[in-house]
Amino acid sequence: MKGRDKRGKTIMTIEELKLRQLTNQHLITPADKMTVLHELCGVQAQFMANAMHALKIRCSDFREDTVRDGAVKNWTVRGTVHVFAEDDLPLFIHCRDGRDYRRNDWHGASFWNQRDTWSLTPERQAYFVNVILDALKGAELTREELKNVCRQNGMTEPEENSMFDQWGGGIREMCERGFMNYVVQEKKAFCLSPAFTPIPEREAKLEMARRYFTHMGPSTVHDAMYYFHATAAQVRDWLSHLPVSATECEGRTYYYIDSHQTYGEEIPQCLFLAGFDQLLLAHEKRESLFLSPENMRSIFNLAGIVMPALLLNGEVAGRWKKKDGRLTVTMFKSFTKREKSVISDHAGSLWSDVASVSFEE
Repeated sequence: MKGRDKRGKTIMTIEELKLRQLTNQHLITPADKMTVLHELCGVQAQFMANAMHALKIRCSDFREDTVRDGAVKNWTVRGTVHVFAEDDLPLFIHCRDGRDYRRNDWHGASFWNQRDTWSLTPERQAYFVNVILDALKGAELTREELKNVCRQNGMTEPEENSMFDQWGGGIREMCERGFMNYVVQEKKAFCLSPAFTPIPEREAKLEMARRYFTHMGPSTVHDAMYYFHATAAQVRDWLSHLPVSATECEGRTYYYIDSHQTYGEEIPQCLFLAGFDQLLLAHEKRESLFLSPENMRSIFNLAGIVMPALLLNGEVAGRWKKKDGRLTVTMFKSFTKREKSVISDHAGSLWSDVASVSFEE
């Protein structure tokens, strides 16, 4: 229960904060897929299997064969690829307040064309944008298929390296200007984007912050800075325009917006979080309520990968990997026989094809 300290400030315990974060992220009471996508600003999807699992553990209507319905995949929060609701395209793809929306003019300076290795002139880039858009009419094409189309239309190898740069290049610029999206599937392919009207960036960022503090909070200013890659000044400006409440816990101030959820459930005994799961990415990893500092690099490795975490009674107690019906759990501590039984039972209820569960240190 919330209480007050001697100064009259509202206080919460760590367990209360955990319960709110888990509930707000639909990890205790699932919701329909579109609600989850809207409220969580999508789910990170460099690896589509992670996005699928993040939705599976949160959605009451999850089905692999319909997961792409009403969803798109593109670069959004933190400049990373997310699966999100198609009707949120105006929110995430704001195209410099709409000035660049589907504008096939590349004469201005950009992050990409200022690099020493950039080989496309503005005219050649515009030409190949049209080649790609024509090829995508009525078809979904993979990266390699688009490369072949461009080669057939005279693209040189240096130009190809610019347009199809491994970190995005000209293809990413097309996505960020509202021309096209990734197809929502494991195999990397592209499709034309439906038409939409971008909204001003400031308005978009404020709406994202509203969703964040409502459905991923309670969160500190540091948490929001981490999630959005924003400055403290930006976060405090958002807070000044949002109907947030504040609470104290162990010397930190947490902000939240009433989500009209009830918090009467208990923290689940076991949760298999996805790789790059929103529960961990929504909060500064060094200040996580769920992940102890000594285990941080076992989940957030130095290569930038966020491993699938096993949450046991509200704490990250290990990581997991599932392949060919075999589930392997790497333990960060010794598990009791009962804990292993709980984990195995939960795995069986989550996946129908788990033939064996093994535990290793």
